[in-house]
Amino acid sequence: MRAVECGYTMILYKDIFSFPGHYMSSNYARDRIKELRTEVDHHNHLYFVENSPAISDSEYDLLMRELMTLESEYPGLVTPQSPTQRVGGKLLDGFEEVAHELPMLSLGNAFDGNEIRTWHNRISGILESNDFEMSCELKFDGLAVSLLYENGIFVRGATRGDGATGENVTLNLKTLRSIPLSLRGEFPARLEVRGEVYFPKSEFERFNISREKIGLQSYANPRNTAAGSLRQLDPSVTSKRPLDIFIYSLGWAEGNFRMPDTHLGTLGLLRTLGFKINPHNFLASSLREAIDFYEQWTQGRGNLDYECDGVVIKVDRLDYQQHLGSVGREPRWAVAYKFPAAQATTKLLDIRVNIGRTGTINPYAVLEPVEVGGVTVRQATLHNEDYISSKDLRIGDFVVIERAGEVIPQIVRSNELLRDGSESEFFMPAECPSCGDQTSRNIDEAALYCTNASCPAQLVRLVEHFASKASMDIDGMGGKLGIALINNGLIFDVADIYTLRSEHLLEMDRMAERSTANLLDAIENSKKRPLSRLLTALGIRHVGTEVADSLADRFGDIDNLIAASEEELLAIPAIGPKIVQSVSEYFSSDSNRRVVDKLKQAGVNTKIGDIESINRPIQQIFTGLRFVVTGRLENFSRSDIQDLIKQLGGSVSSSVSSRTNYLVAGEDAGSKLSDAARLGIVILTEDDFNAMVDQRPFYDDDA
Repeated sequence: MRAVECGYTMILYKDIFSFPGHYMSSNYARDRIKELRTEVDHHNHLYFVENSPAISDSEYDLLMRELMTLESEYPGLVTPQSPTQRVGGKLLDGFEEVAHELPMLSLGNAFDGNEIRTWHNRISGILESNDFEMSCELKFDGLAVSLLYENGIFVRGATRGDGATGENVTLNLKTLRSIPLSLRGEFPARLEVRGEVYFPKSEFERFNISREKIGLQSYANPRNTAAGSLRQLDPSVTSKRPLDIFIYSLGWAEGNFRMPDTHLGTLGLLRTLGFKINPHNFLASSLREAIDFYEQWTQGRGNLDYECDGVVIKVDRLDYQQHLGSVGREPRWAVAYKFPAAQATTKLLDIRVNIGRTGTINPYAVLEPVEVGGVTVRQATLHNEDYISSKDLRIGDFVVIERAGEVIPQIVRSNELLRDGSESEFFMPAECPSCGDQTSRNIDEAALYCTNASCPAQLVRLVEHFASKASMDIDGMGGKLGIALINNGLIFDVADIYTLRSEHLLEMDRMAERSTANLLDAIENSKKRPLSRLLTALGIRHVGTEVADSLADRFGDIDNLIAASEEELLAIPAIGPKIVQSVSEYFSSDSNRRVVDKLKQAGVNTKIGDIESINRPIQQIFTGLRFVVTGRLENFSRSDIQDLIKQLGGSVSSSVSSRTNYLVAGEDAGSKLSDAARLGIVILTEDDFNAMVDQRPFYDDDA
């Protein structure tokens, strides 16, 4: 028996996977579930809204686990408002329309000082006074939604749509943990609030990196990604996107409840009810103060973790708002004072290309240096041939540069009126600028490729990728050393890494005896990496870590994969025609098969396990379970424990999500540990994991 102290309650349970709910009366279970829901909601609010957690992640984890266990044992006590019900829901056929009881109006825009003064003068004229206060708020660049509460319970969420009618996205909005499922304190019988769903910039960057690692295309900007994420027909997809929300206004309220008489006062009330309100709100007593607030954030918006394209200025008194009314679909009492775009004009000096590890030939712009949003920009991505053509870009053009998401420089357009005839068109190279081989382009792709697997420029990127931690994890290989080894004729493909000797390395700059010995040890240790890591390392187009796991699990041996038909590949659920084509093309190349043969001869592991362990029946005690492994373990390498999980029927993911069943956490576990705790996922120590494995014989004696 193990005792775990959880808040004010001591919970006794037989092992880490079961609570004794069956020993409880239904009345006790009902009371305990209610108590747990209140406590979990409270701590969710502190963490996601107030950014002020009051308990440790492990304590939160225990609360959530107990609640989930009790609800599973007493399913009749589960309600839609339980914190366990935020993720999931059935796949939708489509979104039903929702008519807004009060239209969601659009804001008029002001783009400079004259326009904002014109707006203020108009308001002063109608009110016959310029002595009125204005609330100043940041204008978020996301997706506007309405949230409806009845008797304090969240019952419906909808997109803005055309202002009069939106789409019912209730199930998707429930996955946002900053949206309260039930209100706190005293509240009106019915109320609707409006807010903006957004994708935090930091999370957006991590999200794109994770997609690229598994061979998926990255998204262009946080705003569109937030909108697309919220309009998924499968709520479980939305749940995997780290969306957030700021509530910016009350729509309407019904019932015997005294409401504040100002906008900022109303926001204060909404905060006490449990809504997330942006902290950067300001009450201006004059237009000068409002403009000062605007100018402050014109300079400071780059420090925010969300897209912001202006300041919304509103007459603060609600009776004044009612008096001012609206014109068409725009309220008179509010205006969006838009920030100047983070753009600048400069000259396109040249268009050049670089070669990626999979042979993609990527064009980029060389620019006359220009400051954009406080950053000096000298280069900008041009993506591909179609991008250049669609914008009719020519070398020598004057072009408008924009920092997409206030980070990534890109060319918005060229100024054709400034052309003087000296400009020249750019054509993608027919031959690879590195190796001279012919380039090619697939009919269904925009990218141009070098078809030579031994291309030096391609090889530099491939060696770096091959040696990376997600691949073969050869510490010290890649970067400048990789380039030097290639330039000195010591590496012609990735398999040649395993032919390196100390006498080769000691001749290289900055390679002493100790660093040489460490590198050779790292190379030798990499031979033991699992097959999935090798498949990732080879740099096959569209084959990231998850696809590589699927291929390794299905075929068990790289020779079986090489011999696989397209039909066998397509039978794997996670693999589509594009991946099948890239895998087939890779292994149909004589040079690539020679690389595989050289790797086998060097002693690199090309199988899931030895023949005995592959063929010997193992009891699949982890079937249907998804694990994430993080941190430093004492008795396992990361790859070893992942291989063991797969042998026992489980699956392994690189990131924590609602689909994760267990997180195996070692020392220095980092953010995955806190993510798992907040999602109510069971967290295992290394000893806990061993106990799970030892519960049953490793091999099934009955097989």
